Amino acid sequence: MNILLVDGYNIIGAWPELRELKERDLSAARDRLIEKMAEYQAYTGFRVIIVFDAHFVQGIARKYKNYKVEIIFTRENETADERIEKMAIELNNIKTQIHVATSDFTEQWVIFGQGALRKSARELLNEMNHIKGEIAKNVKTTTQKKPASKIPLTEEMAEIFEKWRRGKL
Repeated sequence: MNILLVDGYNIIGAWPELRELKERDLSAARDRLIEKMAEYQAYTGFRVIIVFDAHFVQGIARKYKNYKVEIIFTRENETADERIEKMAIELNNIKTQIHVATSDFTEQWVIFGQGALRKSARELLNEMNHIKGEIAKNVKTTTQKKPASKIPLTEEMAEIFEKWRRGKL
C-alpha cells in the first residue's frame, strides 16, 4: 500500500492557485487542496492523509474524512512536521511505502532518513497537472464512444430506431 502524507499549509503556500486563494480565504484554499488530493487518491489508489498545523485553527486536535481523504489538524503546540514524522514512523512497514509531500527541506531529509520517499510541492503539482490531463483525456474518450450495437446496423437504420425509441416516428 502507498500512503501520501501531505503537509497541508506547506503545499497551499507553494502552489500558485492555492496561495492566491489563501490570501482571500484560507478555508477555501484548504477545501480546494482536499478536493485536489481526493482526485489524486482516486486516480493513483494512494491513501492520502493531509496534516494541517493547529496554529491556523484554534481548538483541540481533530481528525476527519472528506472525500475519503483523511484530514488531521494537529494539537496546539504541535507542528504538522512533527505529526508527519510520527506518522511516517507509525505507518511504515514492509507492505507500506510512505511518501511525504512538502517543500520543507529539513523535513524532507528527516522523513527520508525514516525510509519515506519525499515529494516536493512542485513535483506533486506537476503530477497533479498530469493526472488532470489524463482524466480529461479519459472523459473525452468515454463521451466520444458510441454504445456498440449487438446487431450491425447501417447509420440509416440506427437513426430510425433512435427516433422510434424516442417516440418521434
